[in-house]
Amino acid sequence: MHQRFVEIPFGLLETATLDQLLAAFVTRQGYDTTALEQVDQWVGQLKEQLKRGELVIMHDIETESTEVMTLQQAKSFAQGLKEE
Repeated sequence: MHQRFVEIPFGLLETATLDQLLAAFVTRQGYDTTALEQVDQWVGQLKEQLKRGELVIMHDIETESTEVMTLQQAKSFAQGLKEE
């Protein structure tokens, strides 16, 4: 990855922090979040995707923001930065 970004192993995050980060990802991605139970279900599924390596957590040192991305999104994003 680009030097500006650091991948954060999800296992290093406290459970509450990881859950909040994944819940924010769920709401941004347009998942059905009309009930709290649905959010909890989506968060559980995303944790499984993290375990399988399909999702990554990236921290942007420059903006001090942290995002959940698919592995493909992270690779595409990093490639776009190299071209700049």
